[in-house]
Amino acid sequence: MKKVLVFLLALIAISCGKEQRDLVVKTNVKGLKKGTVYLKKAKDTVLVTVDSIVVNGTPQFELYSDLDSPEVFFLYLDKNSKIEDRITFFADKGVTEINTTVKNFAFDAKIKGSEQQKVLEEYLAVLSKLNNKNLDLIKENFEAQKAGDTAKINQIEKQYKASIRRKYLYTVNFAVNHSNSEVAPYLALTEAYNANINLLDTINNALTPKVKTSKYGKALDKFIKDIKEESKTED
Repeated sequence: MKKVLVFLLALIAISCGKEQRDLVVKTNVKGLKKGTVYLKKAKDTVLVTVDSIVVNGTPQFELYSDLDSPEVFFLYLDKNSKIEDRITFFADKGVTEINTTVKNFAFDAKIKGSEQQKVLEEYLAVLSKLNNKNLDLIKENFEAQKAGDTAKINQIEKQYKASIRRKYLYTVNFAVNHSNSEVAPYLALTEAYNANINLLDTINNALTPKVKTSKYGKALDKFIKDIKEESKTED
């Protein structure tokens, strides 16, 4: 009986000794033999490192962070060269798994974790197509300028403005349709921050109470209030 009691007390001591972290990022970087990996997040206007690990022969590792509400994190790989790769992901409390390769660190990343990450990936899939269209227009504009084709340049400029407007409208529509996700205010702050204030208000007013009290929900509300205050002083 005494042995059992001692064993139980030992287990309790071990469990208490382990620091419980809100977020665990389990990572596997195929082909990584040496380098430093950093887990970062935005604080105010700068990126801060919340955890890091020096990899020396083992491509599987874990990184940790505290987390009050769902938030975007960045996984940086420093391969001891001038090139620094970065993976962006939306994390919630619990485990996020990231599998990638050292050769194409960001491009090959497969992320499994939060519901917010799934929503973000859904948005980015469409945004990628819109961005590709904009790149095509930029290329066409360059060729038109070389040829001195003023009519073509004006036409492309109109198309580009229309494309930017489509992006804003898509972002607003997506955010409103996902108003129960912390991704909604995040997109407003990162993809539509210079959109018309009425569009930002539309997103903010659609947010659920839970999302409104999240990190990005509070930030969006403050951002909109600051813009309105600036408008008053200008008037």
